[in-house]
Amino acid sequence: MRGAKGCQDLVPSGGRLLFLIPTILLILVTGAPAQSFTKAQVADRIRKVEDGVDEFRKYLENRGDDARQNAQAAQNSGTTRRGRTKSTNADSRQQRARQTKDDLDDALSDLDRSTNRLRRKFDPTPNYMETRVQMENVMDDARKVNQVMVKGNYGTQPQRYWAALRANINDLARCYGITPLGV
Repeated sequence: MRGAKGCQDLVPSGGRLLFLIPTILLILVTGAPAQSFTKAQVADRIRKVEDGVDEFRKYLENRGDDARQNAQAAQNSGTTRRGRTKSTNADSRQQRARQTKDDLDDALSDLDRSTNRLRRKFDPTPNYMETRVQMENVMDDARKVNQVMVKGNYGTQPQRYWAALRANINDLARCYGITPLGV
């Protein structure tokens, strides 16, 4: 029985145990971040997300301009890139491509708006955790972009832009104790 008595020494007395249980439950329920960040650190992460959204949108706009110029040149010649005349099958593919591009553009616009809203609320507050609701909105909009990127076939360059932006969003989410985005 001596071994059992030794174990009793490891268990807190009744008073300490009653104090520890609510404290542990509070941490688990509130999802308090395991690490504390300064407002300057969070501000830097917000800036990285804002810059990432802007870079991604600029890339897509430039890519769209190039595609329009190529399509216009092909239409002027009356042929496709392979030298054949356009068919209804090609038109339906173009329509689908336009729709997926529009879906991504809409999702990125929503993410841009929610990120800007986070910045506007973040700057004047002394405690960045007061902007957790705005950060949750950023995460909701980021999930929409993620869904569009997973569904569509945009190529490797847009995937790279999104991977970098998603990593910055996940870093920011961790500051707020919010579950990061999946792949």
